[in-house]
Amino acid sequence: MSRRDDLGQLTEAGAQMGAPLSEPQAQLLLDYLELLTKWNRVYNLTAVRAPAEMLVLHLLDSMSIVAPLRRWGAGNAKRLLDVGSGAGLPGAVIAALMPEMDVTCVDAVGKKVSFIRQVAGELGIKNLHAEHARVEELSAPRFDVLTARAFSSLLDLTTLTRRHVHASAVWAAMKAKRPKQAIAALPAEIDVFHVEQLTVPGLDAERCLVWMKVRV
Repeated sequence: MSRRDDLGQLTEAGAQMGAPLSEPQAQLLLDYLELLTKWNRVYNLTAVRAPAEMLVLHLLDSMSIVAPLRRWGAGNAKRLLDVGSGAGLPGAVIAALMPEMDVTCVDAVGKKVSFIRQVAGELGIKNLHAEHARVEELSAPRFDVLTARAFSSLLDLTTLTRRHVHASAVWAAMKAKRPKQAIAALPAEIDVFHVEQLTVPGLDAERCLVWMKVRV
């Protein structure tokens, strides 16, 4: 596919997901995809290598969380921590499309953190930051929302990151289908207040967003 075709696919998908893109935003995402493809040849950042597959499995999948985050944040400035961000998924995509959100990606793999920093600098995404650390060892002010796309269990996510959230903060964990057993394994103090179904155009697989907070 040509870049123009990719732009059309991104724009159409964004509209379908309730996250309409301006042309500069769509161009920015494709610039990110080009960097990911280039770095992936040397650093093996992701097992998905075909750009057309990356567009759906990485960009569109990450974009599916943007509309829910916009509804939650209501346009207000927020601080977001993307846990186990890898190559910046979904953190870099969120930062590119939501300039009001200050996004920090944390990952234990140095080459992935270096890539995210390169993305932020080369593409001028000033609200995108990256930290090289295990999340339980991260030193940072508390966040308003924590996301995770490729993390382990909900129990591990909430346990390891509990000290990074303040009283009114939320977790927004991206999962495939509704994780009933994982939800049942959470302690009583963690309130799963919504499980939101996500639709990713071009992806024939279930997706959902598990919203959680500390019960008060």
